[in-house]
Amino acid sequence: MACVITTTTMTHTTLIKRTLIIGAGLVALQAFVLFMLGQPAICACGYIKLWEADILSSGMSQHLFDWYTFSHIIHGFIFYGVLKLFFPRMSMGTRLLLAMGLEIGWEIAENTPWVINAYREQALAQGYVGDSILNSLLDTVSMIIGFFLAFRLPVWLTVFLAVLFEVSVGFMIRDNLTLNILNFIYQFDVIHRWQSGG
Repeated sequence: MACVITTTTMTHTTLIKRTLIIGAGLVALQAFVLFMLGQPAICACGYIKLWEADILSSGMSQHLFDWYTFSHIIHGFIFYGVLKLFFPRMSMGTRLLLAMGLEIGWEIAENTPWVINAYREQALAQGYVGDSILNSLLDTVSMIIGFFLAFRLPVWLTVFLAVLFEVSVGFMIRDNLTLNILNFIYQFDVIHRWQSGG
């Protein structure tokens, strides 16, 4: 009996270590690719802020956290829910690594010249230059936080938080994850005017 418990514990510990190593490798890959894309390590201003509140500031997406941090937390909610729904027998570690892969894939894609230029067509992102590497890594951390919140919280509370974040951020900066996706797919004149203050 003791041998079974020890073996099970060792296997569990090994899986956790493996997940951490692969996860760290993914984050290192994210930083390396962003560096190769020419993104700065930190804000070009030369200092690091905990929070950037000004949506029109050149520091947006350059410091540790900003209004779009909430979108990345929601990514974690969505990734956890979708992976649990479609792969109910998949281990937690594998789900987390897949979620990280999706998030990191997007973080890399949104810092390519094509996506940066596409964002610049939006009313609130005309001066957008992409993320600093630090900000992008913290976006991935925010997704991981959302992933674990979705794991621990009841579904109704996770959905409530997602709606609360979307409505609150939309009210504060006239943008959120939903509007960001809509604007990326198609530039709606009514949204553009509203975001421009019209």
